[in-house]
Amino acid sequence: MEDVKTISDLAQLGAGLAIGLGATGAGLGIGIATKGLLESIARQPEIAGKAVGFFLVGAAMAEACAIYALVIALKLSGMMG
Repeated sequence: MEDVKTISDLAQLGAGLAIGLGATGAGLGIGIATKGLLESIARQPEIAGKAVGFFLVGAAMAEACAIYALVIALKLSGMMG
């Protein structure tokens, strides 16, 4: 019975690490992408429309990674079948 409790505790730790690192990575990625977007628009304002389109694709990919981390965390914590 003690082994089951230990495994459950480790799963909870893994869930916390998964969502914490996943959200941190996505936040850093979107922050760096935003910095690049603003610098490129500042240098060449005429490419603003095209650059924003590429930025949105990149931001969506970064957010997808965060959502995958959330799904893993929910699975590990037992909140999702």
